[in-house]
Amino acid sequence: MTRVSVYAALLVVSIAATVMTITSITLPNWITYSVSTPTNSPLTQHIGLHRSCSNFRDPPCRPYPSEDQCAGEGEEASFCRMWRSAGFLANFAVALHLVMIVVYAVLIGGGKQRREGGWHVLGGLLLGIAVVEFAIIGIVSYLFDNDDQFLIPGWSLDTSWVLCTVSASLSAACAAGLASSYYLLPPEGGYDCLPDPGDADEAS
Repeated sequence: MTRVSVYAALLVVSIAATVMTITSITLPNWITYSVSTPTNSPLTQHIGLHRSCSNFRDPPCRPYPSEDQCAGEGEEASFCRMWRSAGFLANFAVALHLVMIVVYAVLIGGGKQRREGGWHVLGGLLLGIAVVEFAIIGIVSYLFDNDDQFLIPGWSLDTSWVLCTVSASLSAACAAGLASSYYLLPPEGGYDCLPDPGDADEAS
């Protein structure tokens, strides 16, 4: 049976996952290009879900994908649609994370009956978050492996991709831990030991 202590422990892990997801969206570090010039000056470009930043452009950060990419046809248009889909899913994942924290608060602050009956709602929400984030990771990984612009040596998956991967894994682990606690732990408050009727007869 799921207890307050279990919910509290999983809440801490889930908050960490939420912070990782928000950080992965905020930082433009999903895919990075880094090379050194003949003068040993590094050239870097960091691509995020919504913007791209570089040390050889002015201004350094611009919206990504660009309108020119999205206005084209063929592979560029397909790339734009998929990348923007990943960005939309990331924003949706953040919304789910915030709802998840509210659900945690309701279950922890509620009574025993609410905790016993509400775990499957929270578990489903955690699984949903994991599925959405793994979808984001899959889209970015697919584009990184197959789009022509990343075929040039120097491109690599970066910090934001790792953070989202860890966040999705933590959410899935929390869902599994929540289900396990429900089926494996005794009811909240423990079991009451009933006296043996035979002992009462002997005493009389």
